[in-house]
Amino acid sequence: MDTILGIDLGTTNSVVAVLENGRPKVLSEEGEMLLPSVVGLDRDGKLLVGLPARNQWTLAPERTIRSVKRKMGQDLSMPLGPQQYSPQEISAMILRTLKERAQRLLGQPVKKAVITVPAFFNEQQREATRQAGELAGLEVVRIINEPTAAVLNYEADLSKLERLLVYDLGGGTFDVSIVQVEQGVVEVLSSHGDTSLGGDDFDQLLLDFVADRFQAQHQLDLRPSLSSKSRLLRAVEEAKKELSTEPVVQLSEEFIAEKNGIPLHLNMELTRIDYESLIEPLLEKTLVCVAEALADARLQAPQIDKVILVGGASRTPMVHRLLQEQLGQPLHFEVDPDLAVATGAAIQGGMISGVEVGPVLVDITPHTLGIQVLDRDEFGMDSHFHFSPIIERNTPLPAVRSELYSTNYDGQKMVMISVYQGENDDVRENEFAGEFMLEGLSDRAAGNEIQVKFELNLDGILKVRAVERATGLHKELTIDNAMQRFRSQNQSAAMDRLNSAFGVVADDAPDKSPRSTPAAPASAGSQDYSPEWQERLDEAELLISRGKELAEKAHTDDVKEMNELSEKLRATIEKKNAGQYDVVSNQLEDLIFYLQDQ
Repeated sequence: MDTILGIDLGTTNSVVAVLENGRPKVLSEEGEMLLPSVVGLDRDGKLLVGLPARNQWTLAPERTIRSVKRKMGQDLSMPLGPQQYSPQEISAMILRTLKERAQRLLGQPVKKAVITVPAFFNEQQREATRQAGELAGLEVVRIINEPTAAVLNYEADLSKLERLLVYDLGGGTFDVSIVQVEQGVVEVLSSHGDTSLGGDDFDQLLLDFVADRFQAQHQLDLRPSLSSKSRLLRAVEEAKKELSTEPVVQLSEEFIAEKNGIPLHLNMELTRIDYESLIEPLLEKTLVCVAEALADARLQAPQIDKVILVGGASRTPMVHRLLQEQLGQPLHFEVDPDLAVATGAAIQGGMISGVEVGPVLVDITPHTLGIQVLDRDEFGMDSHFHFSPIIERNTPLPAVRSELYSTNYDGQKMVMISVYQGENDDVRENEFAGEFMLEGLSDRAAGNEIQVKFELNLDGILKVRAVERATGLHKELTIDNAMQRFRSQNQSAAMDRLNSAFGVVADDAPDKSPRSTPAAPASAGSQDYSPEWQERLDEAELLISRGKELAEKAHTDDVKEMNELSEKLRATIEKKNAGQYDVVSNQLEDLIFYLQDQ
């Protein structure tokens, strides 16, 4: 049978996948699943595609092209060095790079592909995509809608009709589709969207926000300078990703500009609240599309069986809140939103080839995890039993999330971090998991900020960390086997029955119940391909790079410590040791923070 590639040609990143042993597999090189959809020329005129081009973009934006997907279907030329290229040609460079990656990894020639497009793409845009594939040396056996591809990852109940709403918010485009699945047939009932709305627009809003604040502080606009603007855009892109899991991020760029011979540095704190206030009008537009898609399908929200999130920008917490308010449905993103379209395309390719396709199995956290906080109830009275979610149910593992809280009264010296799991706003209706006291807080007014971070790994071990932001005072709690502990009561009862059948006393069950031999730690293998692990690798590169900049002006002892920590950090990356990585990266981050204040 011919191997048919599944390709997601994205605005920000592109992905290639194949069907292997009946299951989709994303093809990655050097741990990189995503290929940045960026094309450029180096100083010698050599073509750069992917990560090298993206890295160059901050230094030479005039020799780099990004977000070409937004130009597809338009009759225009795009300069790249001395040449002019159509959008199809630039896209073909990306597709050819993906094809070559596949051929290297598969060890055989590949000639066919299923390529995905936004459901809201018009015929000109679809035809331009097909042309790009042909230019890349691929026979495009099918162009399919991204939401349709994503749905193929979710195994449907063939005994009944299911209706799914697919919310696809990518880097440059948005669409929402109502899809009906019945007896293995996927039918799109309606689609709405905007081919010029996505994460790129969020980046631009954030860039303008930061640039305006920088201009107010230094009386200098960073936007007219291509180099300064591209560095700023890269910085806010990274900040946007961090704000999906962190309530506050620090934006720092050394020597971003110069005024009257004096170098200027960008050092600014961004909060999720700032970011969400900027993007809320755009997200409201997507909700209008959702309402219109439902109306066109002649359906009400309760008639939808599943809401599926696709696209990197769909990770934005505000997206989750707004969709749940409008639809009142749990959200599904068990399949990585960045990969779901490509893996779905690979499944479609397998169907075309006649391969029997098996189910996609993804481990998730089945219940929401959070802490007990003081809040107002529905009657405006103080409630000491409010549940504040941190990791939502159905979140793929491993998962890292954090939220920001504050003390209740002046001079408060301690806070109790009580961890619960469940879906009720009242912790008394949820299951208690563990708690610890963070003591010795500094003498401050009410509102002293405490950051609480949850890390849930593939083995079901939950690590909770609370930090007083003003001083760095922190304490941690590790809850072992969190996934087993958080199983439903029915599963727990089934395990008791099983232990009884094997003659194991309930109290001794953890030690005597039959179990399989443990595999290698998750950090040694499975995290090679997890988005969280890739984010850690990127974070390490940024930390080491920032440390090198500061080391030029640091004391000899500090430089020595910086180099030692950098080497240790590289060693943890080589060994894929997530736990040690967190320890060393925190040490390096503390040293960098110290040197920045000198």
